[in-house]
Amino acid sequence: MERDCICTRLRALFIDITYPAPIVRNKESHVLTWLKNRLQRSGLTAYITHPDCLQHNMGVGHPECPERLIAIRDQLMASQILDGLQEIEAPEVTEQQLARVHPPHYLEYLESCSPSIGTFRVDPDTAMSAGTLQAARRAAGAVVKAVELVAEDKAPNAFCAVRPPGHHAESGKAMGFCFFNNLAIGVTHALSHYQFERVAVIDFDVHHGNGTEEILRDDPRVLMVSVFQHPFYPYCGDAPLGPNMHNVPLKAGSGGREFREAVETVWLPLLHDFQPQILFISAGFDAHREDDMGSLGLVEADYEWVTRHLMQIADLYADGRVVSVLEGGYDLSALGRSVAAHLRVLSDG
Repeated sequence: MERDCICTRLRALFIDITYPAPIVRNKESHVLTWLKNRLQRSGLTAYITHPDCLQHNMGVGHPECPERLIAIRDQLMASQILDGLQEIEAPEVTEQQLARVHPPHYLEYLESCSPSIGTFRVDPDTAMSAGTLQAARRAAGAVVKAVELVAEDKAPNAFCAVRPPGHHAESGKAMGFCFFNNLAIGVTHALSHYQFERVAVIDFDVHHGNGTEEILRDDPRVLMVSVFQHPFYPYCGDAPLGPNMHNVPLKAGSGGREFREAVETVWLPLLHDFQPQILFISAGFDAHREDDMGSLGLVEADYEWVTRHLMQIADLYADGRVVSVLEGGYDLSALGRSVAAHLRVLSDG
């Protein structure tokens, strides 16, 4: 099966027309580099989660619900993908790791808002329950753990099945169902602790990752590329905040064709030029056509396709290092199927 997978990907790289000639001048060299890195990669994809992530509850009927993680696990079990992953329990994020992204006054504010019973709303869409902060600590800790695993060659790549999500959380503001910016905490850990010099952030959630952009803008060590529906919540992103941010807004009704065009014409050239040493994916699956949260029309095949292209980038430049972090995705069936498609590529190569 492994040999068949390698042969399939070799053929794809030789005939793939998504890399324009000016970008990949020597495709044979890229194929050999990919093959060398792919054969050297060992171990199972890490699947990082924690039961505490189920204890965050924003109220009956809220789309960002504990059942999201249950639906993902059920689908991974049904498709037998879970058997091929190494399951790892997420640790709590440390205060030092949090402080790289969120200032003390913000952390103190969240502590003061945490209710002992019921919920407390920090904005019209975002509420805290008694279990929220512990869930958020585990969610951020999962991404830090993922960085450690891939940086120390203990896993080829990792997926963090966590909630609450994080990409809307700004350095000093909770919003859009998010409290800590999980991915940004992982990125800053990769930069400060492991001294990575080129970190790529990829976001394909239906909503713009305003928090990630606000935190990482103007850092020349970071390249962020994203696609999202616009105009749409959080009603920004059409004008990037920094020279290292490259956003591709898609109008409502766009589907796989428009998404793939953005990846091929914007993302891939930038990623090839940047040559990242590690890739972070804000993996939101609410751009799926069955998800009522947005109005884009992606399907599982689109998520599988983009994951495969990102894996090729990782194999060429980053020794396969990919950290993928769950963001949105609210139709439970579509979410489970989409994550399964994403993880099938991560775990199979």
